[in-house]
Amino acid sequence: MLPRARTLAARSTALLAAGLLLAACSSSDDSSDSASAGSRSNLIAIITPSPDNPFFKAEADSADKKAKSLGYKTSVASHDDDPNKQSELIDAAISRKADAIILDNAGADASIGPVRKATESGIPVFLIDREINETGIAKAQIVSNNSQGAQLVAQEFVEAMDGKGTYVELTGKESDTNAGVRSKGYADVISQYPDMKKVAEQTANWDQQEAFSKMETILQRHPKVEGVIAGNDTMALGAVAALKSAKRTGVVVAGFDGSPDAIAQIKAGTMRATALQPAALGAERAVEQADKFIKTGKTGQPEKQAIDCELVTKENAAEFGVFARR
Repeated sequence: MLPRARTLAARSTALLAAGLLLAACSSSDDSSDSASAGSRSNLIAIITPSPDNPFFKAEADSADKKAKSLGYKTSVASHDDDPNKQSELIDAAISRKADAIILDNAGADASIGPVRKATESGIPVFLIDREINETGIAKAQIVSNNSQGAQLVAQEFVEAMDGKGTYVELTGKESDTNAGVRSKGYADVISQYPDMKKVAEQTANWDQQEAFSKMETILQRHPKVEGVIAGNDTMALGAVAALKSAKRTGVVVAGFDGSPDAIAQIKAGTMRATALQPAALGAERAVEQADKFIKTGKTGQPEKQAIDCELVTKENAAEFGVFARR
């Protein structure tokens, strides 16, 4: 090529590059927090603990249904409370350029890094059910009012035991902030009754089989225990099974979540109460706020949001369905 031709070709290439850069700049949104139409994947990634727990299945199903009704594609996956698996799933959502992530996280501390990574990659994260120990990273943290719900359950538990007697507490995962909040909510009420004596406290990590095993061991040491209060319904159901196996009747058992299985036990008289936390409502709100953020760059809501729980007893159990009023 002649020198003049080379010069013309170089100028042409430079002009083309400048034109492409100008076009790219003019098509991008002024807000760094919202995705441009050209870069959107129309995908919402939904990541929760195992759907083997009906609560987590309800929130995943509700988020999936709401997202599809708003015109999004979805990917639904479980991290099984494994922080490493959670990180892999968030990395996958980033690589797929998801418009948003709806996350019921795998640990209040362990989830901070992955949430920050998604946010810094331009993908807004909306937390449901469980908070993380940092603010300003997720766009929303939508949880049940665990303290309020726990106090409702504890008051019913105390009344069922006439304000006196020995009881056991089964607690959830220590890495989950909900476990501590619920336990404190129980203590805030029960501590006001000096004749209520806690004889054992064990973590069963939200698991029914583990709760069954732990309760069996506790019953060997405290065969005449009069009450069991559990951090979730899954553990309460494990305790019910252990009491049945030991042929113990008349023990007051209370849980937390409002699961259909727990409500069935309340109707049958083998559980006293639970606090229904609206899994479906929280998940739907997260998707609605994600949709608004994708479109406007804002949610219109504060980051921390709490939804009150409802006490479920034998008197009103028929009014509730799958983590919601009928």
